[in-house]
Amino acid sequence: MNAFTWLIAFIAFLGVELITIGLASIWFAVGSLCALLALALGANMWVQLGVFFVVSVACMILVRPFAMKYVNKDVEKTNVEAVTGKTGKVVEPINNIEGKGTVLIDGLEWTARTEDEDVTIEADQLVKVVRVEGVKAIVKVEE
Repeated sequence: MNAFTWLIAFIAFLGVELITIGLASIWFAVGSLCALLALALGANMWVQLGVFFVVSVACMILVRPFAMKYVNKDVEKTNVEAVTGKTGKVVEPINNIEGKGTVLIDGLEWTARTEDEDVTIEADQLVKVVRVEGVKAIVKVEE
């Protein structure tokens, strides 16, 4: 492989990283830069490829946990992720068989279903969101 190939790979991986900003391809950019260095030191193609893969994988394994902890620490949960585990109030009785039920969670109405198929929950009861499936909050009676 020649220097142009490794330089193009480096720019491409760096470009993808700049677009995504998710620590997705920076490891491969570092690997291609190290392979370019190996080429400059006279390594053959197989050594260059080995350096690329070893450095890329090593960066992912060793640096990624640290980077994810400190670089992406302020990522906010989305509405769906944030609602899991919260308490809500049943507005419309929840009945899985009839396909009805609404819960008020943090001032927003969610279509709701019970975790257990045969359980119905009457209006004004407090429930806990177990998970979200599509646009429905799956709930159980709060204990």
